[in-house]
Amino acid sequence: MPSEPVWYKSSYSEEGGNNCVEIADLGDRCIGIRHSVRPAMSFSVEHATFTAFIRAIESDADTFRS
Repeated sequence: MPSEPVWYKSSYSEEGGNNCVEIADLGDRCIGIRHSVRPAMSFSVEHATFTAFIRAIESDADTFRS
């Protein structure tokens, strides 16, 4: 029986809040992504896809800052 994934909240989440993004390492080169408000609704992407997504955000960080 596989163990349940361990979900981690974004470091940008408000303290004690439930309005955040959570990720989990699902093994088999996959990352799970979910919203803490609806934890039963999640999706997964390959590590490489997630890494590319994060790098794209980091490279355009000034665009996202207000």
